[in-house]
Amino acid sequence: MTGAVTGTVTGPVTGPVSAPTLAELAHPPQDHTYAFLDESAKRELRRTVLRAIALPGHQVPYASREVPIARGWGTGGLQATLALVGPQDTVKVIDQGADDSVNAANLRRFIARMTGVPTTTDATQATLIQSRHRVPEEVLGAGQVLVLQVPDPEPLRAVESDLSAARQLHADADYGLLWLGLFEQLIRYGWIIQGASYPALVHGRYVISPSPIPRWDVPKLHQAAHLTLLSAGREKRLYAVPPYTDVRPLQFDDVPYRVEDMNGKACVRTGAAHKFLNELPQEGGSSLHELSDAGYGETLLRGREDGQVRPGATYYDDEGGFYHDGYLAR
Repeated sequence: MTGAVTGTVTGPVTGPVSAPTLAELAHPPQDHTYAFLDESAKRELRRTVLRAIALPGHQVPYASREVPIARGWGTGGLQATLALVGPQDTVKVIDQGADDSVNAANLRRFIARMTGVPTTTDATQATLIQSRHRVPEEVLGAGQVLVLQVPDPEPLRAVESDLSAARQLHADADYGLLWLGLFEQLIRYGWIIQGASYPALVHGRYVISPSPIPRWDVPKLHQAAHLTLLSAGREKRLYAVPPYTDVRPLQFDDVPYRVEDMNGKACVRTGAAHKFLNELPQEGGSSLHELSDAGYGETLLRGREDGQVRPGATYYDDEGGFYHDGYLAR
């Protein structure tokens, strides 16, 4: 018999089976793509991140997209975060250590709305941390990603205004002008006054501007277990410090690198010492000090209240010792 259907039918046949409708096959309607950026933009940024990891410290260009915040307010960090964040992530956003500043709150709200991911103020619980000008006090671990907003990625700009010439100096690993600038500071002032964005040599090859983080935070990038991404949206550059990579601030053999002096100072709210503190001027000319890392301060206060919450290990111990022995001069 031609055209016969072979095989067996299992289960009762109750009638003709209707094909699913287009509405049933389509995703629920939404007014944006996941994480706001279109898929091609996210793929390009992820490729840029891979190139930056492969060449530690090298500035990799990318096509910076428009996002609903102004240039100079963290567009680079936001784009990197949106390209990497996934449903399994927990996000923390800080602005100079604060979780509740206008910049941090708005970026956190936007990321949560565009992705639906949970947010936290605890650095140890976050898988993705976007920060403006600070590295958390608690030691970040493997699997965590720190995204730093960068206003100016070029460490040579102060000594070489021609960007084409600066790129050639990077290619030749010729950083003599930077060393000369540090030497002039030493001769003129008796010490190196360079504060935030202190130049650092990554993996013995490229000198970077490690965002406007204070000198206190630069050593935290050395041999860190976490990945650090530094993204400048306005300048369309991204560079990285991969896990377990050497990061050495530029220093002369007889003039050791020193961080901000926090000796004799303590947080007025938590009593924490040998941590990076903000100065709070008072009437009469005196000053109080408060932890710059607000999330760490909250953890300390909660731990005192219930006795169960414990902060993670910090880069600087209670005596001011850095967690990598011998890295900093005491």
